[in-house]
Formats: sequence, C-alpha cells, structure tokens
Amino acid sequence: MEYPGFVFRRGGVEMRVSHVNVGGSTRAELRTELGSRGVLLNAYADMLLDHTIFDPRAEEEIKIIERTVGELGLRTGATLPEIFAVARERGFALCPPDTGPYLRLAMASQANASDSVLSAGRSPAGALKVASAPLSDDVAFPKGFYLRVVDGQQWLRGFRCDHEYLFSTEDRFAFQRL
Repeated sequence: MEYPGFVFRRGGVEMRVSHVNVGGSTRAELRTELGSRGVLLNAYADMLLDHTIFDPRAEEEIKIIERTVGELGLRTGATLPEIFAVARERGFALCPPDTGPYLRLAMASQANASDSVLSAGRSPAGALKVASAPLSDDVAFPKGFYLRVVDGQQWLRGFRCDHEYLFSTEDRFAFQRL
C-alpha cells in the first residue's frame, strides 16, 4: 500500500505530505521485512543498518515531504550541507537517521528509474534520497539512504559523497515536515 498522506498547495507549489512510522523494530526485523518484500540492499545500506542508530527505540510517526533541490530554490544545484540548510530555512527538518528502511517499506509504489545504472559516481536517476544527518564525517562511510526502483525491482541503497559533491536541481529528497 502507498504510504498515507495528503496534498496541499503553498505558494502555488503542490506539496505531498505523507505519514510514516519510524522506529519500533530491531535491525534483524527490518532486514527480514525488507527481504520478505523483495527489497534489495547494496553494501552501503548494509553498513548503515549495522550502525547503533538501528538499536531498538520507540516508534514515532513522522510527516514526510518530497522536494527537489530546485524546488528548494537552489537553481544551480547544491551540496548536501547547503541543501539541508536551505531546507531548514523553508521549515523542513531532517528525518531521523533510521527513516530509510521504514520509508522503503511504506512506499509500495515508486516510479521505475529511467536508467538501470546502479553505480556511476553520480546521483542516480529516479532516486529519492532520505534527508538525514550523516552518521559519520568519514567520507568512506555512507551519508544516508536512497530509495529507487530499477527494472521493477525495489532497492534501499546507501550513498556516499563528500561535502563538495554538487546535487542537481532535479535530485529529490525526503524531508520531515514539522
């Protein structure tokens, strides 16, 4: 089922807000549920799932809103720190760091990516990146999750980038709406 939500307009821009429950499961339960639904993980997603942030915690409901870098007003692209700063100025918050797997499980449908390239040193087509604080400053450690469908197959993938990587105006992020 598609994750529940509603659509509203603000400043002439349509915004979809969805509700997702985050937390309440162990990492083993998350892995089992992702596997039972046929969701594939890359090695970076596995690294993130192994982090202590996935130790059990109380479940909470959060509101998710999707925005492109361009919709945030960043007309020439931006780095991750710039995207997060502008999103905060626009009234959006970062998602809890463990949101990625829960959002993947909640999204029963997502458009198929326009290409099937899984790793090319660039932000992949059709990816929805989960905006959350990086768990490590180490550039070798993944910065967060993204959701993607490639050739009909759902993926939960981790991504790496440094503070200088420039995301395009079309790159899409999921933020928390307070």
